[in-house]
Amino acid sequence: MISVDEALQIVLSQSQKLPPITVPLKDALGKILAEDIHAPDPLPPYPASVKDGYAVVASDGPGEYPVITESRAGNDGFGVTVTSGTVAYVTTGGPIPDGADAVVQVEDTELLENAAAEPKRVRILKQINPGVDIRPVGFDIAKGDLVLKSGEHLDAAEIGLLATVGVMMVKVYPAPTIAVLSTGDELVEPTVACLTRGQIRDSNRAMVIAAASQQQCKVIDLGIACDDKAKIDSALESAVSAGADLIITSGGVSMGDRDYVKPLLQKRGKIYFDKVRMKPGKPLTFAEMVHGPTDDMRSNKVLAFGLPGNPVSALVCFNLFVIPAIRRLSGWANPQLPRVHARLKQSIKTDPIRPEFHRAIISWELDNANGSPGFAADSTGAQMSSRLMSMKSANALLELPASGKLMPVGTFVSAIVISDILGVSGSQSSQSMEIKGATKGSKSEKVAVGESSEDPEIRVAILTVSDTVASGKGPDRSGPRAISVVNSASEKLGGARVAATAVVSDDVLQIKDTLLSWSDVEKMDLILTLGGTGFTPRDVTPEATKVVIEKETPGLLYVMMQESLKVTPFAMLSRSAAGIRGTTLIINMPGNPNAVAECMEALLPVLKHALKQVRGDKREKHPLHVPHAEAAPSDTWERSFKSASNNVQHSGCSCSH
Repeated sequence: MISVDEALQIVLSQSQKLPPITVPLKDALGKILAEDIHAPDPLPPYPASVKDGYAVVASDGPGEYPVITESRAGNDGFGVTVTSGTVAYVTTGGPIPDGADAVVQVEDTELLENAAAEPKRVRILKQINPGVDIRPVGFDIAKGDLVLKSGEHLDAAEIGLLATVGVMMVKVYPAPTIAVLSTGDELVEPTVACLTRGQIRDSNRAMVIAAASQQQCKVIDLGIACDDKAKIDSALESAVSAGADLIITSGGVSMGDRDYVKPLLQKRGKIYFDKVRMKPGKPLTFAEMVHGPTDDMRSNKVLAFGLPGNPVSALVCFNLFVIPAIRRLSGWANPQLPRVHARLKQSIKTDPIRPEFHRAIISWELDNANGSPGFAADSTGAQMSSRLMSMKSANALLELPASGKLMPVGTFVSAIVISDILGVSGSQSSQSMEIKGATKGSKSEKVAVGESSEDPEIRVAILTVSDTVASGKGPDRSGPRAISVVNSASEKLGGARVAATAVVSDDVLQIKDTLLSWSDVEKMDLILTLGGTGFTPRDVTPEATKVVIEKETPGLLYVMMQESLKVTPFAMLSRSAAGIRGTTLIINMPGNPNAVAECMEALLPVLKHALKQVRGDKREKHPLHVPHAEAAPSDTWERSFKSASNNVQHSGCSCSH
């Protein structure tokens, strides 16, 4: 037997991207782009108004002016030029008439009520500067800009961008064509009403076809083949003749005297492995079949998975190995399913020999033990590989190590996400949270979640960057420590909570995609990355971060370095990056759990203030500087944190600094 990680690496190494095809824009959703897209013209192509209002000559200032024309989205004001002493009415998106250099929003004007007046007159109430509320030519996209890069996943926003730049035919990587075959004398079609002794309805084929269809694959249904060499071989030949890129069989791969799938795959090509150290799914076979030359660009190699016959084993193996293969064939740079950290809601006894992929339902909910939210994992019950009910509603596979030990309630484990994650339970909305009073010395008040408070909640996302953790070879120690640190400092950060966690490999694209999603889509306030900031060839977190951030924040890095140098001289080897993207602050932290705590402690005095400024809070001013001699002592939390940090030996730096 080989390990799950070894098996997956073999699968991915043999799964090469299919040749790209060109499809209409309407068929490109969900595909991977196979070409760079540049803007053929600027957006907007003309100076456009940001708001409904009046195009003015800014230097004119407040006063009463005649409205000489209207410029609405779709027309250009009929070529009228705005001169000093005149204004033009403009709508959002409308072209700015020649001569105007600013727009005064409607809210800062009064239309004079005189029906007989021609032209209309308006009173401008506010002095503004040139350029206000005008989007210049190319403000959103300049001519020639790289709009989308080859390898990007085309979701709704990307489809919109393609339409924006006029691309209606798109070069993408196609999803593979998959042939599905069930084998076994005992199998009958699901339509059979009355089963006789020794018969079962074929569930695997319907299940695998549905799973493949979810991945946008074209599916060839090969039906059921009984345990007969000739019939199974004929079905394999039919799959090859039909142009399948991938063949998936279920059953016939174990050690029985009529398990013919493996020898037939061996006869037609090569078997890479036939046993994996995992539970369920040990008798998984991965092979390739070689056939004659093709008449197109496609390879003469067809990949094949021989899935176990037990339904749960088949579906677990599909998620762990077949989906990554499909995604790699479809052009995905990061084909593996995402992982999160989840807290066990029941104790689980681990297998003493094989790592187990325990079916569970994970949801985002409050941890009553410490009052902080996070992912919780609820087991689906008895985990027999024949019991398909254990997959019902399951949205995750918990990665449990082979130890034979009992994992107690509250243990954090890695969870592979296989379906949509459930949101916060409705009961949590009735929970109360404590917020700080508005004035110094005021009593704390209880405010129901969802009610307004002076300071909006700070949402924090924590990204662990580690090949070891992502591959399941080792536990994530930094992620849980960072969660604990944030929870402990929640009040000091202005009501912070950890809203998302993830683990990715040391891969620039994976890191970048996660940062972009959390900052641009999820609108996180603070993102902490853990690990990948050192000197080794795989340490690429700063490179990925620098691609994403729009403004650098070197002062934060300086303070972190100062604090870490108190503990180890190896801190100077850190290449961390930090900066702002939109309204999100992104900070690279070390991968060492103790170093994470030290760096957070160093930043705590300014983080709340910094996050408010990033949000654009106009009320947030720089705090008055207090000389050190006059400064009040640190609060209890800071003192205890400092004491704990000083009592913990900071370990080496190869993965942290």
